[in-house]
Amino acid sequence: MVLILAYAAVLFSFASGILALLTNQRPRLETLGQKYLARFPKHQRCRNMLNDGFQESRYPILLRQSTFVLLGLSGLLALSAGLGVLIGQQVLTDQIPLGLPWLPWHVRFDGLSGFFFLIIGIAVIAISLYGPGYVQAYQEEKHPFAVLGLFTGLFVAGMLLVLLADDAFFFMIAWELMSVASYFLVAFQHENSANRRAAFLYLLMAEVGALAIILSFGVLASFSDGLTFDALRHANLSSTWASIAFVLALLGFGMKAGIVPIHVWLPEAHPVAPSHISALMSGVMLKVAVYGLIRFCFDLLGDVHWQWGVVLLGLGTLSALGGILYAMMQPNLKRLLAYSSVENIGIIFMVLGLAMIFMANGFPQLAALGLLAALFHAFNHALFKNLLFLGAGILQHQTHSLDIDSMGGLIKRMPQTSFLFLIGCMSISSLPLFNGFVSEWLAFQTALQVNVLDNGVLRSLIPVAAAALALTAALAAACFVKVFGLIFLGLPRSRNSEKAQEVEDKGMLLALKLLAGLCFFFGIFPSLIINLLNNVAKQLLGLSLPNDTALSWMWLAPVSAQKASYSPLLVLISVLIATGISFWFLRRNPETKTMRRSEAWDCGFGGLNARMQYSSSAFTMPFRRIFAKVWLIDEQITKDMQGAQDLDVAAIHYHLQVQDHSWPRLYQPIANAINQLARQVGRIQTGNIRVYLGYSFVTLILLLWVVSL
Repeated sequence: MVLILAYAAVLFSFASGILALLTNQRPRLETLGQKYLARFPKHQRCRNMLNDGFQESRYPILLRQSTFVLLGLSGLLALSAGLGVLIGQQVLTDQIPLGLPWLPWHVRFDGLSGFFFLIIGIAVIAISLYGPGYVQAYQEEKHPFAVLGLFTGLFVAGMLLVLLADDAFFFMIAWELMSVASYFLVAFQHENSANRRAAFLYLLMAEVGALAIILSFGVLASFSDGLTFDALRHANLSSTWASIAFVLALLGFGMKAGIVPIHVWLPEAHPVAPSHISALMSGVMLKVAVYGLIRFCFDLLGDVHWQWGVVLLGLGTLSALGGILYAMMQPNLKRLLAYSSVENIGIIFMVLGLAMIFMANGFPQLAALGLLAALFHAFNHALFKNLLFLGAGILQHQTHSLDIDSMGGLIKRMPQTSFLFLIGCMSISSLPLFNGFVSEWLAFQTALQVNVLDNGVLRSLIPVAAAALALTAALAAACFVKVFGLIFLGLPRSRNSEKAQEVEDKGMLLALKLLAGLCFFFGIFPSLIINLLNNVAKQLLGLSLPNDTALSWMWLAPVSAQKASYSPLLVLISVLIATGISFWFLRRNPETKTMRRSEAWDCGFGGLNARMQYSSSAFTMPFRRIFAKVWLIDEQITKDMQGAQDLDVAAIHYHLQVQDHSWPRLYQPIANAINQLARQVGRIQTGNIRVYLGYSFVTLILLLWVVSL
């Protein structure tokens, strides 16, 4: 039954894409309907209903809504299937008569794939609520919904199929479906050159990553009897070949996940895609890449090496710290959120590295803690990053801009959006009472168990990584203080922000409310997910965390109650009591009983205006001075002079450009070398038929010589 639900989720996502194609087939369907009803002249009521349904205003709206209803059903089925396999602790297998004649598609649905089904299901449900209102802003002639709906359905289906695949061939078919469908979604607004460039860069790096994954499967297949995952699990690899397979898999899955320095596609592709697609890519697709790495390393390879864990720990630390530093400098909201995804993926990779280190050194229970923390953070990131990207879509929808410096004062004009966006900011900043805090706390608890290791290098390296994680958390809080403060507080900085109003579509706000409620709920009751993740760890590693307390739903004690524990419910009760006492004290004090509203102090300048507020670059200036070596900074101040001898300053212009080191230092030299090689190869194309005949003659002589050897 659970596997049938999983299949149904895939089929409904496919069906939503096919139904979206009908939005540009209205004349043909209308003609077919009229021909059919012409045979039955008495059915006047049906004819009237048909004519009403094909009205210019109703037909596309009904089809769009139906498409998102099917997508929502796909999400509900995926959610049900994931919960079913996690609660039942099942491992279900099947075969589909597709693929190669000698290799049908093998299916496996276990706890790990079920958990990621859960992530996709929640995200797709939110998208199905959000989408109908969001897509109304697109002009059908310029941006047809048929394209957007078709590739959205294929994108979701591809991600679900990746999680079900149990052989290398089926896995790569699903992986390519996911990548190619998302390419068309990134290029949806292709009239902009930036969108075409971002889509090409994304597709290029996606295919390079896919080649690396194919090669990693090829290494395993060369030492096994087939391409099924069961055969690959029994591959007898030496340490060298196992390490080669790991590096190839890390390159392929890490490129899709967006770890530094192979992350450059991510801040280019996510900002230009439609906001609900950006939410799916950042909140879900990156997690599918994490799933692939976990499946490959912990399941197919089996015996992990501690050196692999050090590589993941180092890359994760670099990605986490670099990602949030890059994010702080971004004035574009969606680009900032994209770099923030690099940071959170870095945290996940850090904890996976710790899990590998503990597993290789004979501490499987601590490895289970690390795996649990990584999976829980993947779940949490999917919730609050979807919330923030969908919130960014509403802001763009209402202000027609993603520039943080052009917003301001929106808390008075969009109170519901501001409150829900604040929950997302607090969750991603890892503040207590919200889900992001719990997973990062578990990550710290994993790192703090370093004293059990005998290796002196590891005992020195892991505390440094933990300190970097603490710095990352602090910088993330500062980054999202900037985001919320500049967007929602203060005075409007543009006419669009001044005229902005709360979005009218209830579905868009409902999607945000759903995600915000889950961020708070799982921040208070994280044990509900942790208990499910224990089942995943038990299936994958053979060991789960101990249950040391009778009230495990109230207390979290990942190692033991004596070492560390956390009770979010008691923290919530304490906060409510403290708030109640403070309110009671203020209300009973005569001086504070009534609230007085007045104008903000203007320091005697005669009134505040929007130009006196902090800008994005001004807010981050102290961080830019401290971490100046992290970026390539181009900072210029120019003055417009006036007067007889140009001695009077008429205006001052400030220009700041902050660039990622990765592109000019790593990718630009590669691009230049390829272009140079292409120019050299292009010389053989002279356009002279005699030269081409000469090439053919020389090639024929060489082939005859080779054959005669």
